[in-house]
Amino acid sequence: MNERVSMPAADLVRHLVAVQAQEPNWPYIGLWTRLTDFRHDELESLLRDRTIVRATMIRRTVHLADAADYRWLYPTVRAAVEPALRSPYFRDSLEGLNIDEFSTVGRELLTGRILPRRELGRLLTERFPHREARALVYALGVLHPLLHDASSGAWGAWRGRSVAVALAEEFLGAPLADAPQPETLIRRYLAAYGPATIADIQEFAGVTRLAEVMPRLRPELRVLRDESGRDLFDLPDAPLASPDLPAPVRFLPAFDNSCLAHRDRTRIISDTDRRRITKIASGGVPFYLVDGFVHGRWDLDGSTLRVTPWHPMPKTTEKAVRTEAEHLLPAISPHEEGKVIIETP
Repeated sequence: MNERVSMPAADLVRHLVAVQAQEPNWPYIGLWTRLTDFRHDELESLLRDRTIVRATMIRRTVHLADAADYRWLYPTVRAAVEPALRSPYFRDSLEGLNIDEFSTVGRELLTGRILPRRELGRLLTERFPHREARALVYALGVLHPLLHDASSGAWGAWRGRSVAVALAEEFLGAPLADAPQPETLIRRYLAAYGPATIADIQEFAGVTRLAEVMPRLRPELRVLRDESGRDLFDLPDAPLASPDLPAPVRFLPAFDNSCLAHRDRTRIISDTDRRRITKIASGGVPFYLVDGFVHGRWDLDGSTLRVTPWHPMPKTTEKAVRTEAEHLLPAISPHEEGKVIIETP
């Protein structure tokens, strides 16, 4: 991750294909760390006018994506979403349920409406009593693509908030693609994250069998080799960064694409450092980068930004980390006077 760029937030979301948004505030930090003049209200406006949408998509988790991209992206990754109904949680909750009837009823309840999940769950349990409302709501989201209302992605919450949902095609006012578009996925991924292996692309999107598509695309791609002899694919005109290119200190949100876009995570974080957070990784751990690699984590304690280095920090590095942390503070707490604490490694 190099210098910040000047572009509209919507263009950056399109470039990144999808931005992890499991928790409301993290995407704002991810855009802030990449853009020169990002403002919170810019993303909130994009969500309100439905230029950017929030929904479950790649890796079966909640992301932000351009509305037009969602129309091809969700059908492309849907095969990875549908198996959730066979998980133990859903299997126990839906045992004996007529899925076709349930699917039809759920669509009828949402047609022409945006319903809070709690209200949708209440209506579903009226029709299908003695079942867990939460499980029914999430099962319906597997059967029908559902988009979240704009308020669910508004700035202000580090943990999930109440979400209202709508049928995707109604919310967008346009149909979804009638077939997967793996070629589009591969090209768009490489534009943002290449060079990369097929395994990297599959890891990012949460899909499989992309190797079957590559023979058709290979003639139009640049093919490189890594140290172990694996093929690395890229767009033919994509610039290749010099290994000596300086990388400034950057603070990343939890679940940032930089850490999740490749199967080989050692590109950005060492195996030793990953083991430090194994037990808490599912809850999200925000990192900071030094020279392009994870150097430690950061956390908020009220208006205090606490930096926890995992490696020795020379004075020049400490100064750069503190400067960037102080730059981040007003973006997090614009109405409070915060402070930065850098702990001893």
